Amino acid sequence: MSNPTQPLHALKSKLLEIQHLKNAAALLSWDQETHMPAGGGQTRAEQLATLQTLAHAKFVAPEIEDLLLHLIDPATGLANTDTNGLDDAAKALLRETWRDFSRAKKLPSNFINRLERECSLAQQVWAEARRRDDFLQYLPNLQTIITLKFEEIDYLGYDDCPYDALLDTYEPGATVSQLQPLFATLRHGLLELLAHVRECASPPDDRILFQTYDKQQQLAFGELVLRKMGYDFNRGRLDLSAHPFTTSFHPTDVRVTTRVFEQDLPSCLFSCIHEGGHGLYEQGLAEAQYGTPLGEALSLGIHESQSRLWENNVGRSKAFWTYFFPLLQQYFPSQLGATSMDRFHAALNKVKPSLIRVEADEVTYNLHIMVRFEIELALIEKQVSVKDLPGLWREKMQEYLGTTPERDADGVMQDVHWSMGALGYFPTYTLGNLYAAMFFEQARRDVPALETDVQRGHLLPLKDWLNRNIHQYGRQYSSDDLLQRITGRTLNVEPFLSYLRTKIGDVYGFTSNS
Repeated sequence: MSNPTQPLHALKSKLLEIQHLKNAAALLSWDQETHMPAGGGQTRAEQLATLQTLAHAKFVAPEIEDLLLHLIDPATGLANTDTNGLDDAAKALLRETWRDFSRAKKLPSNFINRLERECSLAQQVWAEARRRDDFLQYLPNLQTIITLKFEEIDYLGYDDCPYDALLDTYEPGATVSQLQPLFATLRHGLLELLAHVRECASPPDDRILFQTYDKQQQLAFGELVLRKMGYDFNRGRLDLSAHPFTTSFHPTDVRVTTRVFEQDLPSCLFSCIHEGGHGLYEQGLAEAQYGTPLGEALSLGIHESQSRLWENNVGRSKAFWTYFFPLLQQYFPSQLGATSMDRFHAALNKVKPSLIRVEADEVTYNLHIMVRFEIELALIEKQVSVKDLPGLWREKMQEYLGTTPERDADGVMQDVHWSMGALGYFPTYTLGNLYAAMFFEQARRDVPALETDVQRGHLLPLKDWLNRNIHQYGRQYSSDDLLQRITGRTLNVEPFLSYLRTKIGDVYGFTSNS
């Protein structure tokens, strides 16, 4: 081939059309969670199924395959020798497009249609069943989703463990055999730290966080923090939803949501910061690569690293509250006017095993993820039936966190993920925490004034560092390669455990060198 740019340009044009269909579906999904009237659920499920089926059919069409085969060596999945004139980014685009195509081609369009429709319906039933604490109402829909996931695994295939086929959707290349020893090491370190915490005679008093806080003032403060983080409201929105999430239709149109409870200050505050981290990633992707893999987030583990970094490494730090606590006191003078910053910071970092994942502290959060990982693994390996999930959930919560939910709404039904068909997603939260610790550690080395900047409310230097080192590349590198490129190291749990030992030791007044 004399000029590989011609088929590459044609391929990118096709991908752009497909992306427009996906974004139309994403917009309908966003509306379903934020504004759609309850009566619109059935029709919305059909609309979403139609759009996703069309996008899938266009992607696996012969025209796409022909263009790829001009540029890719199917045996290796890499750009062929005819593409030597292309730069590394273009070759990465081809590699990732071929990966997506090869995976998508294994899934029949009628399966995509059924899966999308059933997931849309299941989300609506889940929301109502959770509100009513009625697992039996949700059970038929969840059974359907799990059956479809088994079907998906059969289509995709796997080398070792069937769960790997689902995990690869969210964290390409990750496997159960890699995660289990990583999680075992992490669990050991977390339980040691938790034991130190439980020995503390005077834990922080966090009652100040659960006074009555005006909802509109909470939202206003959340928006203030988002703006200081660099979230661009000319290219983004903040809305309310039952379960906070982020969606994007283009770097110029990113939507984050939060939820507000009058007697729970951290909920709105940290969901704004968390989703803001996701939003900054989406706004930081290369506009010129929109529609291609280089215009997409690398993986959900890397995506979660951005939200968890902002929420925890920044948002729960003393440096952050040195600037923001006096502002928060202005929003809530009667509730916080007589409270010191140190007391407030300690309250935010109190360690207390809880029932709800999204409300968990940094020490116990990953134990929640391990509960879900083990339950999903048992489901996919057919060691437990769907109807027995509430009981297994209680057993695992007692084993890992020493607490048991009385209501299924606070247990097996608390997360939206299974209703979305997102089995294999949960482990990426823990991977995100591990990545975040390593990225933030490197950012502090690269930007020596970073802590001083944060103390002064100058958060843009950190955003710029993330833009330069992570966001702009999309999927050009693998997660492992990106981590190695930025930090010079491979993924391990020690930076995260070291970070927690230092922070929690400071809050609780002990030194842990375990």
